[in-house]
Amino acid sequence: MQVSASANMTAMMARTRDLELVIRHVLAGLGHGIHAGRERGAGIEFSEYRAYAPGDEWRRVDWKLLARADRYFVREAERDSHVAVWLWLDATASMAEPSRDINGVDKLWFARTVLACVAAIAQRQGDAFGLVICTGGTVEFTPAARGPRQLQRVLAALNGATPQGNLPSSETLRASLHFARAPSMIFAASDFLDWPSPLSEALLRLRNMRHDVRLLTLRTQAEVDASFKTGTGYRDPERDDGLHRMSNADREHYKQQSRAHFDSVVASCRQHNIVHYEARIEQPLNSVLRSWLQLAGARAK
Repeated sequence: MQVSASANMTAMMARTRDLELVIRHVLAGLGHGIHAGRERGAGIEFSEYRAYAPGDEWRRVDWKLLARADRYFVREAERDSHVAVWLWLDATASMAEPSRDINGVDKLWFARTVLACVAAIAQRQGDAFGLVICTGGTVEFTPAARGPRQLQRVLAALNGATPQGNLPSSETLRASLHFARAPSMIFAASDFLDWPSPLSEALLRLRNMRHDVRLLTLRTQAEVDASFKTGTGYRDPERDDGLHRMSNADREHYKQQSRAHFDSVVASCRQHNIVHYEARIEQPLNSVLRSWLQLAGARAK
C-alpha cells in the first residue's frame, strides 16, 4: 500500500514525543471547538495572558499589549460553567498494535495524540478538563481543572501512558465513576475489541447518567481488510491462549467476524445516543479529529 503525503506527516510526528508540537500542527486551521455554544458576558472573568498559539481566535488577541510588547498575546478567561471535559484513554496491551504501513505509529500513539488535541481545545475554550487512563487493570486519574498548567499535567500523563495488561474490572470502573458527578463530556479513545466489556459498561452507565459520551474506535488498515501476511504468527497480548496464524482460508471469516463485532458496537452506540466515530490510524490525524468533533457538534445543534 502506498503511503500518502499526509501519512508521511503523521509518521514524522510519530517520531517525536513532544505532544505540544503535534498539537500545534493538528490544530492549525481547526476553527471550531468541542461544543457549539460558548458562554459570553456575565460569568466570564479575565484570568491571565498567554502567548498566541496557532488555532487561537484572533478576537482574543490583546492588540494594545501587542503594540507595547511587539508579540501576540491572548486573554485567558475563567468561565462560570459546571460542564467538564473528560478524556478517557484505553492504554491496555492491545493498543500497542502498530500500523503495517507507517513506521512508529500504533493505536496508543494515535489515541493519546487525538486526546491531547481535545485537551488543548478545552483549555483554549476555558473548560475544566481531566483525564482517565485504563491500563494494567487499574484506573489512573488526573482531576479536572482549567488553565495552561492543567494542560501540561494532562500532556505529561498522556506521554507517560504505556500499553499494558487488561481493562480494570467492572467493579473497579463502577467505583471510579464518582469523577463525573457534574454534567460532563466524555471523549473516549479505544480499539473496542472487547464489547461488551468493563469499559463499555462504564461508558454506557455514564450515558445513562445523562453525560455526553463520544467514542473514537481506532483500527489498523490491516485489521480492517485482513491484510496480515499469510502464516505470520500473532498472539493476543491480553489473553494467554496460544499463537494464532492466519491462512488465506481464514481471511474472509476474520473479516466477517470483525465487521459483525464493530457493527454491534455501532448499534449499541446508536441505541444509547452515543456519538461514535471509527478511524484507521493510517488516516491523517487532523482529519480524524475534525470529523470526530464535527460529528459530535452535529448532534448538539
